[in-house]
Amino acid sequence: MNDEHPSPYYICGPTASGKSALALEMAEKLDGEIVNADAFQLYRGLEIVSAAPSMEEHAQVPHHLYGVLDPTESADAGSYMRMAKPVIGEIQSRGKTPVITGGSGLYLKFLTHGPAPLPVGDVQLRAELDSCPLEDLVDRLRELDPVEAERTALQNRRFVSRAVEICVLTGEKASDLRDQWESKTRDISASLRGIVIQRTRPDLHARIAVRTRTMLDGGAVEEVAALKKISTNCEKAIGFREIRSLIAGDIDRATCEELINAATRQYAKRQETWFRREQWLQPWGA
Repeated sequence: MNDEHPSPYYICGPTASGKSALALEMAEKLDGEIVNADAFQLYRGLEIVSAAPSMEEHAQVPHHLYGVLDPTESADAGSYMRMAKPVIGEIQSRGKTPVITGGSGLYLKFLTHGPAPLPVGDVQLRAELDSCPLEDLVDRLRELDPVEAERTALQNRRFVSRAVEICVLTGEKASDLRDQWESKTRDISASLRGIVIQRTRPDLHARIAVRTRTMLDGGAVEEVAALKKISTNCEKAIGFREIRSLIAGDIDRATCEELINAATRQYAKRQETWFRREQWLQPWGA
């Protein structure tokens, strides 16, 4: 590690696992500054629903990329990467360690490894492929790229169609492009450092329940009521739609709380599955 440009340290894990508290500890230990990698904590006016760090936590060490977007703005992994890289570089230029924390797997993947070098879908070509019988698509894939055909679930039309699309749009074999990307990501992963927080299922569920109750008791209903116009991104924040239903009188408080708990548990399970694939992250047992 270069003293002038310390490499970033990543703290990942499912929602409610304790990432923010651990990021504070690590930032103080590494003489670092915290950078947000949570899709919803990017937004202003969503601090309670997204469980953003408190003002007291902000005062302990510098925090970056929290509340930087208006609720009407859209964001994705690519736009996040473009926002985060200059911030990280600026922190490093001052000899500080960027401590990047969040649970948005795709945002973190774009930041650490970049987007996969595969073409975006072509509407006209996709319509053409959609009109073909699956058997014809399979034959075409076998002709264009026998290796990819061998390792593709050929009964899955979407997988087969996407592989054919990549071959046609690039003029190269999808298998070659994917193998090159896999090799590159392995090399990148070897240079990364970070942890993923792992908790037992009962422990995590209990923490989720506490967070949900604290959120509802702590002004989340008023926060959602104040957001009149929002992007589709904000609408996806867990708790947002449930609280809107509560405000509208469609459900009661107890139902709202249970729906948020259930949605959060499901999201946490998806996050755990995602982070298991990121083998460069070291397990951290809480």
